Amino acid sequence: MKVLVAGATGATGRLLVEQLLNDGHDVKVIVRSVDNLPKVPRLKDHLTIITASILDLNEAELAGHVKGCDAVASCLGHNITLKGIFGQPHLLVTQAVRNLCEAIRKNQSEMHTKFVLMNTTGNRNRGINEKFSLGGRFVIALIRLLVPPMKDHELSADYLRTQSALEWTAVRPDTLIDQDQVSEYDVYPSPTRNPIFDPGKTSRINVAHFMSSLIVNEELWNKWKGQMPVIYNREIKG
Repeated sequence: MKVLVAGATGATGRLLVEQLLNDGHDVKVIVRSVDNLPKVPRLKDHLTIITASILDLNEAELAGHVKGCDAVASCLGHNITLKGIFGQPHLLVTQAVRNLCEAIRKNQSEMHTKFVLMNTTGNRNRGINEKFSLGGRFVIALIRLLVPPMKDHELSADYLRTQSALEWTAVRPDTLIDQDQVSEYDVYPSPTRNPIFDPGKTSRINVAHFMSSLIVNEELWNKWKGQMPVIYNREIKG
């Protein structure tokens, strides 16, 4: 398959690119710098690097990059620095999602393209009226007010939910952690834990594995398309 990945130099995006390449797929990445791309030299012929800021690409350029892709995946997010959290653009993810969806629409007459977004459990799926506790809603509202990336994650998923002509899935991990290997994980339509007061853990490599599986596994895609699945590492009981 051919997959375009935005946010490919991020902590999860790198793992998604590596997963797709190792599984034999052709990957395009849009990056401002190649420094943090995964080092998979034997598969370099399957990797196309577009060096640009995704928000600087015009409509025609982005449509050209998306053309021929079976899927588009976004692992975009804000760097955990003062500039990354409070600096511009505050709506990086939302604007990129809009632009990518427009690019998909421009090519829609030629082929079907899936869209997979990495989101967060802190964002409720308002399409099914998920319930958060009163305390949880208060904390989320405070975070939304004080930390711009929270609003960005909410708006990006809200935008996707209005795109009835596109096939999409927004993957919601809980507290992200680093692990070296894919481990067992569980996926649910909605959070089974309180994301504020009783969060679970999700390894970035498991998020990458699930996003890759959605892209290449049609049965799994049909199960979760148009939804915002929540992914947790499986807890080992003993």
